[in-house]
Amino acid sequence: MITEVRIANLGVIAESVLEPHRGLTVLTGETGAGKTMIVSSLGMLLGERTDSGRVRGGTDRAVVEGRFDLSGLSSELLQAVADAGGEPDGDELLISRQVSAAGRSRAFVGGSQTNLQTLQQISSELITIHGQSGQIELGRSSRQREILDSFAGPELLQLRTQYHDHFVAHRDALAELAQLQADAQARAREADLLRFGIAEIDQVAPEPGEDSALRAEAARLTDIDDLRIAAQQATRALAGDDEDPGSGALAALTAADTSLRQLAGSDAAAAELVDRISELLVGAQDLTGEVSRYADSLSADPQRLAAVMDRTAALTSLTRKYGVDIDAVLAWRTDSAQALERLDGSEDRIAELQAVIAQTEPVVDRLAADLTAARREAAERIAGQVGPELAALAMPHAQLTFSVTPAERGPWGADRIELLLAANPGQAPQPLAKAASGGELSRIRLALEAVLTDAGIGTGGTVVFDEVDAGVGGAVGLEIGRRLSAMAATSQVIVVTHLAQVAAFADRHFVIAKSSDGQVTTSGLVEVTDAEREAELARMMAGLSETGTARAHARELLAEAGQG
Repeated sequence: MITEVRIANLGVIAESVLEPHRGLTVLTGETGAGKTMIVSSLGMLLGERTDSGRVRGGTDRAVVEGRFDLSGLSSELLQAVADAGGEPDGDELLISRQVSAAGRSRAFVGGSQTNLQTLQQISSELITIHGQSGQIELGRSSRQREILDSFAGPELLQLRTQYHDHFVAHRDALAELAQLQADAQARAREADLLRFGIAEIDQVAPEPGEDSALRAEAARLTDIDDLRIAAQQATRALAGDDEDPGSGALAALTAADTSLRQLAGSDAAAAELVDRISELLVGAQDLTGEVSRYADSLSADPQRLAAVMDRTAALTSLTRKYGVDIDAVLAWRTDSAQALERLDGSEDRIAELQAVIAQTEPVVDRLAADLTAARREAAERIAGQVGPELAALAMPHAQLTFSVTPAERGPWGADRIELLLAANPGQAPQPLAKAASGGELSRIRLALEAVLTDAGIGTGGTVVFDEVDAGVGGAVGLEIGRRLSAMAATSQVIVVTHLAQVAAFADRHFVIAKSSDGQVTTSGLVEVTDAEREAELARMMAGLSETGTARAHARELLAEAGQG
């Protein structure tokens, strides 16, 4: 529901605020006062194209802001707002649109700038405009289906839900099966490649980190002579050689130990030095033994070197194909084994899908046939009930029918639902959008709403009627007013009208007033009540608001509408 619309610099409107009633709000005014701009402003919020010519002269941009009560918004719509980056403003949602004098357009939803497509997606769920121009929502096939199905009642809606669930399951199974069958050869090739790779790896049977260990061992075996010479040189440097035992580090440390012990015998302060030289001597002795044992272990092993090189070559053949090292090769094998298991399971999945399709196909067909039968029965009933309503709205010869014909099976049935109108006797029924004028479309919507209201079905949201009373007057205007008032019990209704008979039913009445300083013409919105409202209704009926007779007629009209 709209709680407020602010309009700035749009056509003749410099700045105006509309605060519509929750029920029926009417907008009236003299010709040329700017009533069309009010509807145009709402069209801007719907994302309709607006040229720069609508921008008020002497200003740089036109701005329209609409505030909507959050209590009337669905969770799906609020999620769409969040997806667009918008946030509610307290307990309201703010939607705005700007059009510059240069022709640039900007849209905002919940304070976040968005594109027109997103604006249209969100605002079209909030506002519906019926009239000479704008969004003719009743002309959409999907809306016609919703009207018929809603009228048919909860049993049909439940049947439609069952059909939809089975149809989606059947459709998804068909799509998955087709994909699996189309990819059968590719899956077979992939499975063969995976099996070959897994078998090649298993034949070599590598161990984690084995390639790194073999490279280190190969380097050791290849450099064995150089390693032995270096170890022997280290041993001689530590222990000396047979010809000169005193030339090694051990002999020097032993001599130093002897000297320091003599020193400590004469000076107690040198005792710490004895402890330290002793540690060095013991460490040097241990190191000498380890180096000697290492040197003894270094012996050439050509057979082991050959075996290491052969094993390294086998591992290298794997790392060239399956990974940068053996650990990566083993990871590839694990992943490939899992992928192969999934591929081998495709045949089982195909069998499962074929069973699902065989099971759901007859169910979908049966539910589609039941849905068609229920819709045709509802189409006959609604046509019989809407006829008298159209007659009361100055369309006495009009025949409105819901055509239910076979169509390709879809998510909502196997029916093509089309609202057809034969406006005059002898005319062949034609699609509603082609056969009806804007005013007739509005009255047809009113007739349908009256029938739906009688059936206890409310549409909700905000509905805007522009020129709903075009070409009618008198008693027909009263009938239109009554139906708008009834519709306002379940929807917020905003009506631009020139008939007092319609305006008399309003819960809130605004007049678009025009003023001029001789150079610039400006229009604004003024709410009228009591005597001012009587005067406006008198003007609409007779053009004379100050005569006693006109005022009396206005009071009678308000009493007739239940507003007196």
